[in-house]
Order: sequence, then structure tokens, then C-alpha cells
Amino acid sequence: MSAIDFSDPATIASLTAALTAAGVDGLEISRPAGQLRIVISGEGGASISSTETMPRAPGSALVVVKAPMAGYFCAEHPASTAPRTVPRSVSDADILGFIRIGHVLLPLSVGRSGVLTRLLAKPGALVGFGDPLVEIELPS
Repeated sequence: MSAIDFSDPATIASLTAALTAAGVDGLEISRPAGQLRIVISGEGGASISSTETMPRAPGSALVVVKAPMAGYFCAEHPASTAPRTVPRSVSDADILGFIRIGHVLLPLSVGRSGVLTRLLAKPGALVGFGDPLVEIELPS
């Protein structure tokens, strides 16, 4: 059996039609190369999003920063006016984001230098203890 090409528009259209016909609300497919999410809404309307993972250098390691407690994930300080881009280089002293509990902000750091490759939680999302928040690629 050959691998399905989830970047092919015909494949995505076929999946969307099958989901709509089956009365399914949506589908999410995650693979090391990326992620595909199809959400069916309303009268046959669909929202499709796809992300592709950046190629990693051979020998590089990934670290996933997890929520140290439940709260709302903030990718940047609420008072910040300039959005930070992803991917970006981070140092061992950088604050990667915050967990907000009421008016308290708990800073998140990884304690290592690397490249913040992607956000695993949506900014503003309610997260629980141990939920994955960001992915850091460490140099080899």
C-alpha cells in the first residue's frame, strides 16, 4: 500500500466529501511530516488547515515544553505589542511564554538554547498540567 499524499487537493476534496456524506464533524491527521485538519461546518462547508514540519538537521533533538500547571497559555506577554515569530532562536534564559492563572503569569522556559519550531497549543487556550505547549529543536 502506498502512502497517501495529504498535500494533494483531490485527496483533500475526496476526504471532505466522504466526511460530509458520513455526517462526521471533522478529522485530524498527524504525521511526523505535518498535520492536516478538516472541520465540517454548516451546510457542507468545510475548514481545512495543513501544516508541514520544518526539515530537521540530522542528529538534532526535539524537546517539548509542557505545562507545569493548568491555566491559559500565552505565547507572549499580554502587554507585548510586537508579536514574536515562529520559528525563532531561543537561549537558555529566554521566556518562551506564560501560563496565566487569573492575574498571575507563570513564565515558561526550557533552560537550553535552540530553535522554537512551533507552538503546540493555541495562544489563549486553556491547558492542563502536562499538556504540550511548544517544540524546541536543540542543536546537535
